[in-house]
Amino acid sequence: MNTRLSPDVAFDSSAPLINSQRLWQSLMDLAQLGATAKGGVCRLALTDLDRQARDLFVHWCEQAGCSVSVDAIGNIFARRPGRDPQRAPVMTGSHIDTQPTGGKFDGCFGVMAGLEVIRTLNDLQLETEAPIEVVVWTNEEGSRFPPCMMGSGVFAGKLDLAETLAKQDEQGLVVGEELQRIGYAGHRAVLGHPVGAYFEAHIEQGPILEDQRKTIGVVMGCLGQKWFDLTLSGVEAHAGPTPMSLRKDALVGAADVVTAVNRIALASQPHACGTVGCLNIHPGSRNVIPGEVKMTIDFRHLHADKLQKMVDDLRQVIEQTCQHHGLTFELTPTADFPPLDFAPLCIDAVRQGAGQLGLSHMDIVSGAGHDAIFIAELGPAGMIFVPCEGGISHNEIENATPQDLAAGCAVLLRAMVSAAR
Repeated sequence: MNTRLSPDVAFDSSAPLINSQRLWQSLMDLAQLGATAKGGVCRLALTDLDRQARDLFVHWCEQAGCSVSVDAIGNIFARRPGRDPQRAPVMTGSHIDTQPTGGKFDGCFGVMAGLEVIRTLNDLQLETEAPIEVVVWTNEEGSRFPPCMMGSGVFAGKLDLAETLAKQDEQGLVVGEELQRIGYAGHRAVLGHPVGAYFEAHIEQGPILEDQRKTIGVVMGCLGQKWFDLTLSGVEAHAGPTPMSLRKDALVGAADVVTAVNRIALASQPHACGTVGCLNIHPGSRNVIPGEVKMTIDFRHLHADKLQKMVDDLRQVIEQTCQHHGLTFELTPTADFPPLDFAPLCIDAVRQGAGQLGLSHMDIVSGAGHDAIFIAELGPAGMIFVPCEGGISHNEIENATPQDLAAGCAVLLRAMVSAAR
């Protein structure tokens, strides 16, 4: 007869405890679903490949003795029971949908690390006080169906379920119908689920940990984000007969704005980013002065007041630029995420886990959006970062070492067990 042990018994050791080869193999097996010729993964949300990946995850979780349920937006919950079923679960998870040219580890590491935590607890015959739950959040990337972080947003009450189910992709296919088609339109309610604590393990998606030669990033919070669409309108005219002094060149104005976005972000350090990711020029002819430019603007900062000042400074530049070049403009907000501080108890659990294992670690801030941002609305949350090669992500060459992934999972195990006590 097996003896169910308390986690305190086995966690006196500084040994990682997890099975690093099993974790790596799970990631490689998952990566076969949608594998690309360049070594990446293309597995868009709610496609047949997404269904296959979901089925594989469910199969693995049921093998590990978990009960599995699915909510109305397709989020999958795999629960390992605790001694006290009334306790709110300690949760972990991420996503398994990818970018069209995505990698093997973005999102997938967080899900497979959570599964490895459950498998390890089973191996060690350890019983936690609170239940442990691993979640696959639907459509985190938003690359097929906008917006991003769809599943966690509905779960947290930040996105309306009916409106989200009605979203369409470029082919006119509807979220709700695609969930039905792949068999993941669940019956579990999307609201009212208690969260005892939530941890998300993730590759950093940036170069800081690698540059600083640290294995674990203790994530303190996430940058606030303000996104805009900007249209600058001038007059298209012949590039030869129109004198320079009489032009209303929208692209010249756009160049001033692009330069200002970069300058404002550099002047707002630390923890500031500014990006113009898209620039569309009309009419796009070599001998026509551009009459219209449409562009995207992405500002990020850790502090809300400094983020707003970045926006205010840019608006002033846009107004001055338009006046100088004879242009008009329309600036439309498209996204607004406030800065987020993760819960001190979760931050401390991650830091202590890294310390117990003797792993090099540092405090870090996430510049990207993650499901943890929404789940932090419901309970204490934190994140664990591990390095990725060259800081590259959202790319088929995205890479992370088995050793770093195993280290992050070992820290996740300790943080979750600590919270589940």
